[in-house]
Amino acid sequence: MKFKEKTIELKNGTQAKFKNPSVDDAAELLECMRQICSETDYLLRYPEEWDAFTVEREAKWIEANQNSDSNLFICCYVDGKIAGNCNIDFHKGLKIEHRAVIGIALLKEFWGLGIGTAMIEELIKAAREYGTEILELEYIEGNERGRRLYEKFGFKAVCEKPNAFKLKDGRMLSEIHMQKDLR
Repeated sequence: MKFKEKTIELKNGTQAKFKNPSVDDAAELLECMRQICSETDYLLRYPEEWDAFTVEREAKWIEANQNSDSNLFICCYVDGKIAGNCNIDFHKGLKIEHRAVIGIALLKEFWGLGIGTAMIEELIKAAREYGTEILELEYIEGNERGRRLYEKFGFKAVCEKPNAFKLKDGRMLSEIHMQKDLR
């Protein structure tokens, strides 16, 4: 899906741009995701798992998202550098098309500047425009920063999957499923 570029002011006074990445951003986006995954245990992959993704594959994925009518992928750029991304996947199928799933990822150096809040606002706006009734997300147990952000927007925990994630150190963490009713 296409996203109309938007500039926001961050809490530190600098500006950030939200826009669809271009296929030329594929290598930087992959490196950004490797770095984000090295900074937290609260994402689905470890940094080395991104090694399986080639720049060509990432470029095709970016292009597919831009041409999709059911997926919106937005990158945040600060000083021309990718700071993070967010996405919304609108479900297809009569029984589930009222739902959509969101996700966000942000480099640690940009935490606390209001980018996550602005991302969630854009995703909620897109969901409403699409006609989504239930917005969903999952987070990993222990991600209190993320939980507080989601609760600020009215997301509520609806279920927990115990031991859904196994970290390299052997710890098992639950996956918490949250929903926000947009009706």
